Amino acid sequence: MGVLIGLGVGLGLVLIWSAFVVPRAPRRAGESPGRLTGLLARAGMPQVSSTGLVLLCVVMFLVVGVAIQAISRTLPVSFVFASMAGYLPVAVVRSRAHKRQREFAEVWPEAVDNLSSAVRAGLSLPDALANLGVRGPEALREAFDQFALDYQVTGRFSDSLDRLKDRLADPVGDRVVEGLRIAREVGGGELGRLLRNLSGYLRDDARTRSEMESRQSWTISGARLAVAAPWLVLLMLCFQPQVITRYASTGGVIVLGIGAGLCVIAYRLMMRIGRLPVERRILS
Repeated sequence: MGVLIGLGVGLGLVLIWSAFVVPRAPRRAGESPGRLTGLLARAGMPQVSSTGLVLLCVVMFLVVGVAIQAISRTLPVSFVFASMAGYLPVAVVRSRAHKRQREFAEVWPEAVDNLSSAVRAGLSLPDALANLGVRGPEALREAFDQFALDYQVTGRFSDSLDRLKDRLADPVGDRVVEGLRIAREVGGGELGRLLRNLSGYLRDDARTRSEMESRQSWTISGARLAVAAPWLVLLMLCFQPQVITRYASTGGVIVLGIGAGLCVIAYRLMMRIGRLPVERRILS
């Protein structure tokens, strides 16, 4: 059994390493990104392919399944914890995407203010955007640095904006970029007013959403704690063979199945009731 566990862990480490070096196929023009690809982009992990993420989930499933099976010697319990471990990478990426989007929402008003000041100072719109890579908010500098490089190499403002949207992968960023695109194409002297109005709107929206999320946080924490508690108890029972082996029976499998189903339904229901409106990306 020790040799089997060693081989499983070794294979898992190799597969985890390979998951992050699998080259990601370039997306064709006009092709919509897949669900996992879009999630990775929102999390700021475009270098990780969706295939790599799926492979990592499989590795986590196998490694945790083998480990729990070696401890508990109860296949149904091992399958339950292996399933949780298999979903863990996706949950981590979702959490990172949500955190990144919230961070962007907080700094976009400052970025638009900087952009408005640069335009009033006489800079062209492409130069003002490139300037955000130097003096803009820290969270956005890398994306605007790449925009400046793209525009310097190609000289195509619209194409550079498209690639900027792909790097940001942010609903607020989509609105800002499309507003700037329209202002560039239409021309006129309304760019300053547009940026000031956009900055005020983004600041009010971020303030309102922050207040609602702070009030909602206790509901989310309570839901997660309520769902996690029985499975933590079950994990502790894995170290008591005379107790955990009872779940290998038909009745034990039924109890595990019903418990898992009720936890998933209750958690999703609680999250749906307390969920705030989610902004969708536009023209992406």
